[in-house]
This record gives sequence, structure tokens and C-alpha cells, in this order.
Amino acid sequence: MIITEKDGCLILDGVKCFDLALTLDCGQAFRWEEQSDSSWSGAAMGKFLNIKKVGNERFMLKTTAEDFNNLWRHYFDFDRDYDAICKKIKEDSLVASTVEQYYGIRILKQDPWEALVSFIISQQNNIKRIKGIIKRLCNTYGEKICDGWYSFPDAETLSALETEDFEAIGVGYRGKYLKKLADDTAAGKIRLDEIKKMNLGDAKAALLAIYGVGVKVADCALLFGFQFLSCFPLDVWMKRVMAYYPDGLPECFKGYEGIAQQYLFHWARNHLK
Repeated sequence: MIITEKDGCLILDGVKCFDLALTLDCGQAFRWEEQSDSSWSGAAMGKFLNIKKVGNERFMLKTTAEDFNNLWRHYFDFDRDYDAICKKIKEDSLVASTVEQYYGIRILKQDPWEALVSFIISQQNNIKRIKGIIKRLCNTYGEKICDGWYSFPDAETLSALETEDFEAIGVGYRGKYLKKLADDTAAGKIRLDEIKKMNLGDAKAALLAIYGVGVKVADCALLFGFQFLSCFPLDVWMKRVMAYYPDGLPECFKGYEGIAQQYLFHWARNHLK
């Protein structure tokens, strides 16, 4: 990847396997919005970004070199060879056709706190509604980053709220889960940084011990927020996909089950009834 600066923006050349829509609007993150010029705007870790594809394997980012190196390079996982990973998982025939059709899905390296809160909100919810709730949460309790964009509120901020405050932004029954999570995290009873250091089995057990966290929420948080790429979340779509793998997942997925899952998930939503 070659990085140059032009007119206050960064230009990235040679970025393989990166489709903005497939990555930013696939249900792994909920704070990205497509703009009228086909660029995408979003916020993460207290920073705003606008990113646009401007050529073959070329992207323009409205950000500074410092913020790119300190945040966005890691967030988009630009230093991982996704092209090589796709070639590996394509040893499976179903994934091979799916990667060819939907090439460019990446797993974002999100903040564990934001991911866990987001996926608790996602329970029994659709993506449009999840995005609306999270936007209200940030706009009401986050700190202003720039016009129209606010940071994701931390545990200490949310701990000062009551369950009714969460319910007022539309989270419904999930309000009691968020209140307990915020209180316990702010008090140090839940240490997400420690969970991130665990092996996958122990990390999953730790998340499942949290009030309001079930298997699906735990798996999604582990994959998208804690960067356990071997985690393979199962929802109704993926359970249907598993009928194609009666003997379990193929060996070529090993270590990258979560990336294969995203391709299979996208294929299932578009091809299975």
C-alpha cells in the first residue's frame, strides 16, 4: 500500500480486497453512512472519517497522517493480507463462488466496548433500527467530534444514567442490560481489556457471564470487537448455511473462520429463502 497526501486528504494506492459497502454496511458496525457522492462517513474511537473509493484499489480518506497511523490503519486492518486469506478460504467451493461475487469484505477492528454495547442493542432488532438507536445514544451522551458526529459514550458516562434513560432512546427491554453492563464496567467488575487477552473459549465464557449477553451477542462481539478471527457466529442464516457443511467447517477456514462466515452470511441473505 502506497500512501500520499493531496489537498488535505490521504490517498491509498494498492489496497486489495476492500469494498466499502460490503464492509461498512454488512451488520458488523452501525455508525457508517453512505453519502450522495458514494463516499462513506463514520466515527470510531472519538474520530470522524470520510472515505471514498476513487480508482482501482485506490481510496481517498479525509483525515490526517497521524490519525491514519494511530487509528484508521488498524481499524480497517490494512496490514493484513486479505487477498491471501481469500485465496486460502476459496479452497472451499461454496466460499469460492461467494468470494468471487462479493469480494472485498473485511473485519473491522472495532473498540470492544462499542461492539459489545452495539450487539446487546442488536438483539431481536433490524439494522436500520439498530443504527437509529446507536445514533441517538451517541448524539445524546457522546462528546461532539464535528458537525453531526459524536463519540460513542464510555462506560462511566452511561453508568450515570438510569434504565429509563436508555429506554427513552428506544432500546426497550435491553435498557436493563445496558445499565448493568455500564455499572459493572465502570466499577471494574467487567474488564474488557482482560477479556481481549484470553483465549477464545475463556473470552466467550467471560462474555456469557455478563447479564443480557447470549451466545449470538458474545460471538459477534468476539469477532467484531475483540478480533477473534476464528470465531464463527451462528444466526438463523448461518444455521441454514451449516446444512452445506454436515461434517463441520473445512480445514481451509482454520484461523479465519470469521472472515469465511462474513462471506457465507452475505451469500445466505442474498440466495437462501
